[in-house]
Amino acid sequence: MAAQLGASATAARAHEELFAYWASLRQPGRLPGRADIRPEDFKRLLPTVSLVDVLPSEHRRDYRLRLAGTGLYSVYGREITGQSLTDVYGSRAADYWRSELDKVVEERRPGVGCHSLAWRGAAHMSLLWLRLPLATDGRNVDMILGYDAVVGVQGDQSSGIRAA
Repeated sequence: MAAQLGASATAARAHEELFAYWASLRQPGRLPGRADIRPEDFKRLLPTVSLVDVLPSEHRRDYRLRLAGTGLYSVYGREITGQSLTDVYGSRAADYWRSELDKVVEERRPGVGCHSLAWRGAAHMSLLWLRLPLATDGRNVDMILGYDAVVGVQGDQSSGIRAA
């Protein structure tokens, strides 16, 4: 994680790389599916890649992390593979993610944003995130490919400048 801190330009390039890969898999009128994704094509990004299952429900859609890269362990402080949004986040953060993921599913378009890690007691850090829709049938989003980069300043990295 330390290598990613303060590296927003690097994070943006990684987002562009994964987006370009995903876009190259699209066919006219069809989204790529999980079977189209070849992890070996973006090996260097795998530590913070995730796959999120879309779980339909009568009341409201839910999501489960099918896979969370090993680099995400340090962000969440634990293994989150197999967990639902409410298992991973407090209610406000879970509501934020549900809303963002719902947009990806409903609009069938990628989502991108920045989410503060204040809920983890790290308000000085954020996740620069990308979420890409996947559809087994080419139309109905049933999985989301994610990529996260941690940006910000870690702890007490002093610049040497002191307040008077």
